[in-house]
Amino acid sequence: MKNYIKIARPDHWVKNIFIIPGVAVGFLLAEMPSVPVLLYRFVIGFIATCLIASANYVINEWLDAEFDKYHPTKKFRPVVSENMKFSLVMLEYVILAVAGLGLSFLINTGFLVTEIWLLIMGILYNVKPFRTKDIPFLDVITESINNMIRLLLGWFIVTNTSVPPGSILLGYWMGGAFLMGIKRFAEYRMIGDPELAGRYRKSFEAYSERTLLCSSMFYAFCSTFCMGIFLIKYRLEYVLAMPFLFLLFVYYLYIAFKDDSAVQKPEKLYKEKKLMAFVLLIVIIFIVLTAVDIPALRLFQEPFLIEI
Repeated sequence: MKNYIKIARPDHWVKNIFIIPGVAVGFLLAEMPSVPVLLYRFVIGFIATCLIASANYVINEWLDAEFDKYHPTKKFRPVVSENMKFSLVMLEYVILAVAGLGLSFLINTGFLVTEIWLLIMGILYNVKPFRTKDIPFLDVITESINNMIRLLLGWFIVTNTSVPPGSILLGYWMGGAFLMGIKRFAEYRMIGDPELAGRYRKSFEAYSERTLLCSSMFYAFCSTFCMGIFLIKYRLEYVLAMPFLFLLFVYYLYIAFKDDSAVQKPEKLYKEKKLMAFVLLIVIIFIVLTAVDIPALRLFQEPFLIEI
């Protein structure tokens, strides 16, 4: 039983905090429900998302076993090193998926449909003939879309009558693509052998450190551009936080160059104390800029005409 629990990766549930920015955007743009209702939805929604994510992890672990044996640390995963039964793995997947969708039904239709989308993405990413994780660049794009899905889940915890602006959805998606691209970069760099890396992850056959790094920078530019559009349109004060976001992207890249970087295992990023402190600072800055209006910033929206 211990191994079957392990492949559900409960230690990865921390990633679902990416729901919170969706709640924050809902707070900014939509009508908020009462506090008890919001807390109820958030708790149920968070648990539901954890269960759906675990269902995706279960099939990920099982279908990746033949490749994980070439990875320096993943070769010790239970599905690789232990005699686990396919029938029990599939039963675990069904139980987690049904439980997650059942809880999602208690929130609203938008939340339920988005959880189904998250479940489908797990199938597209892991299961043949789709298995997008084997296709260069598409692997990053399709995995990182889960970040955008989590933003939507947070939004639907607040409201079911609309969807967030496209600019923040695309910005969040591309931000996730940057994180995933840097994870691939750190992983490829750690393995240190292109042939062995290709055996572990098929998409690595077409990658190099250079292409992974350059593509990650492209995702970062797309993310900050889209988020900039959102900030200027909906809360101009947030523009003052943009330099801090740029520094966050740069510092994350800096961490990727460490030996056995925590970037390879995002669920372990809490060990990067400086990174966590900087993220907390950014959260505080956004809270302050939400509460404080700065009329002087409106000058930057007005054209400056110089008469000659």
